[in-house]
Amino acid sequence: MGSGLSKPSPFPLIFYAVALVVGVSWHEARAFCVKLSQQTGREARLPTEAEWEYACRAGTTTPFAFGNTVTTDQVNYDGNYPYGDAPKGKYREVTVNVDSFQPNAWGIYQMHGNVWEWCLDEWHDSYADKPENLKKQGNLAWGDLNAGDNDDRYRLLRGGSWDSGAWDCRAAFRGGENARVQDDCFGFRILIASSS
Repeated sequence: MGSGLSKPSPFPLIFYAVALVVGVSWHEARAFCVKLSQQTGREARLPTEAEWEYACRAGTTTPFAFGNTVTTDQVNYDGNYPYGDAPKGKYREVTVNVDSFQPNAWGIYQMHGNVWEWCLDEWHDSYADKPENLKKQGNLAWGDLNAGDNDDRYRLLRGGSWDSGAWDCRAAFRGGENARVQDDCFGFRILIASSS
């Protein structure tokens, strides 16, 4: 299984040097987490969908961690497609440095826009359908996590990207794609267990 991390970036070097990884499949993102776990001795993994949304919202209940709408001064998305009463804005057509915009209230950068982020879960229609045993244990991922490289089930993507309208960048918006698909709009963020 290749890590996908040695592929050339489709974006200018200035963006690649910031450690943003794009164009990786769910399988490649998982493989990276496994290697990182082995090297550090600490669990590293993709977030579950529930963990991702919790971190994105940062204690808010609005469509975005920043309020009821966003602009391209706050989030990297296709500004031709604003949300709510926001004005049209820039369409950068590329990813931007992770620290290009202000973080959410919890200090987490780029939860809205920039790149779609793979989550651990298999695609499912809604949280309401989540099996009771997973609801009781809160952050458990939904689906088969021991899937092989040839697994082509749909996996969850969250956050929207530089190529999305603002609607797709909302905290509640859910996307999904075949686990083997690589796209210049797809990336990932990892959770690393604390070193008790």
